[in-house]
Amino acid sequence: QVQLVESGGGLVQVGGSLRLSCAASGRTFSNYAVGWFRQAPGKEREFVAAISWRAGNTYYADSVKGRFTISRDNAKNTVDLQMNSLKPEDTAVYYCAARTGIARINDDYHSWGQGTQVTVSS
Repeated sequence: QVQLVESGGGLVQVGGSLRLSCAASGRTFSNYAVGWFRQAPGKEREFVAAISWRAGNTYYADSVKGRFTISRDNAKNTVDLQMNSLKPEDTAVYYCAARTGIARINDDYHSWGQGTQVTVSS
């Protein structure tokens, strides 16, 4: 399986931006679809965005559509999540996940990173 490490989280003010990165190792990353998920305190983990292995297809939760952009660089084995116009409700631990086959908007992924904290202050 592929190993994943997230980075780029931090504290940002409302309306600000952050760019999360998911770095992969262990397998040919270009064969994997990748998703970003988040979990806020006391809430269930939820889907944020996903990208197919060829980056031809991207998917977004309605709550982030138009504000977040997922992209990948298979040569660098990374998938990024650009987050703009951040809101307090975006505060959560963000996880990247990978799976062989098609991208999914549920959590049917077999490899997960350890997560990175994003805090949006008002």
